[in-house]
Formats: sequence, C-alpha cells, structure tokens
Amino acid sequence: MDADEVSVGLEKVGLGENINIYIKEVPVSYIKSPQVIVGMWETVNPKFAIHLGMAPGSRGISLEQTGKNHGYRDRDVCAFCPVNHCCIEGGSDSLDSIIDMRSLSKDLKQMGLEVIYSRDAGRCAVPLTAPCSLHHGHGRAAFIHVPASGSLATPERLVPLLQTVIQAMLNQLEALQTAKDHMTTVSKTPEDPTMATSGLVHTGDDP
Repeated sequence: MDADEVSVGLEKVGLGENINIYIKEVPVSYIKSPQVIVGMWETVNPKFAIHLGMAPGSRGISLEQTGKNHGYRDRDVCAFCPVNHCCIEGGSDSLDSIIDMRSLSKDLKQMGLEVIYSRDAGRCAVPLTAPCSLHHGHGRAAFIHVPASGSLATPERLVPLLQTVIQAMLNQLEALQTAKDHMTTVSKTPEDPTMATSGLVHTGDDP
C-alpha cells in the first residue's frame, strides 16, 4: 500500500457536499517538493491542504502539529541534502497548523479511532512538505503520517478513518473561521462598550 491508493480512495468516497478534492503527488526531493507545494498554493490556493506520508513502524494515524524548518540532514532519493539543512531561508524555526491537533486527537480517540498526537513531523524530504506548506498556506495545512504496514495499513481501513479525521479538521477550521468573522464584525463597532468587550474575549480565544 502507498499514499496514492489512500488519496484515490478518499477522492472516491469524498469529504462531504461542496468539498472538492485536489490530489497532487509530491516527490521525495528537497528541490522538487517545495516547487510542487508553492505551485499548489499559487495556482489552486486550497482552503486547506492535507499532506499524507508513510510512517514505518507506526500503529496509528499520527496528526502532526508542527513542521520544523531546520535540521534536514538526511539525503533524499537523489542523494541530495540541503547545504544549510533548512527548508525556508529566514523562516520560523517551527510552524504550526491552525488546527489544534491535541484537542482533535482527544476527540477522535474518544470516538475509538487509532490516532496519535505528535509535535514534530520529522526531518526528511517527505515531512519537509509540512513547514513549506504551513509557511505558504499561513497555517492552513496538516501533515498526517499513516502506517506503512500492519493491520491498519490497508485502503479499506485507512480511507474511512482518514475521511473522519479530515472531516473533523474541516469542522474545526469552519469553527475558527466563524469565530474570526464574528470577531471582525464586533471590531467594527467599538463605540458600543458591550460589543467592544465581546471583541476582546473573542480575540483571546482566536489562535
């Protein structure tokens, strides 16, 4: 099994009404991978990007909160390694998804799903897509590691699980957008003390 089979399976079952799925294979290359990611954000500009990668030895679906910008020392499929071991020159050391993976993992575990919360997507040419996409998508991305082997590593099991996981992410994204829109509306009426106070509360809640 590979990530392509899972992606095609997700495209077949869908993620709900009015949600279009765009699939793009990202090469395991320090040079080509960022080119594909940047091209995706410039041409498609998705509402949210999901990146799938295989994780040997994993027993569950890992939801990665953070992509690291430095420390890439492993060689890619072309035996290449960045001289500066960096993904984005001048970028932040760590880039987080706007999705709260910790709370999401907790909710999904309560539903009986085999998910793992992770704070570090790793440092090789595959998870390099995480900081690159998080940077260009301003946090509107998520990196998911799926098992490369074991009982869970079949499209029949992974596709419905990932469908539930991604739909939960999209629900959280929608809630964040609703809160942001409300905050924006509130901020336009500072002359009303009650509304101004409400705006401060929502500002604190917004990540």
